[in-house]
Amino acid sequence: MKKVGFRNLLAQIHHDERGAVSLETILIIGAIALPILIFLIRVGWPRVKGYFTQGLQDLEAERSNAIQ
Repeated sequence: MKKVGFRNLLAQIHHDERGAVSLETILIIGAIALPILIFLIRVGWPRVKGYFTQGLQDLEAERSNAIQ
């Protein structure tokens, strides 16, 4: 049985390119998605929050009619 040294192990790991395409794809998707997400949070969040706040207020206003 061949004894593998720590230096040889690091060299094998360094030269192993399996999964590199997957990692590159994930990084590209993240680079595209992050600015879109930031834009949606900064611009779209007040609209979404207002929509749900208005819906909650409408439900509370109609609650008194449902109880009677």
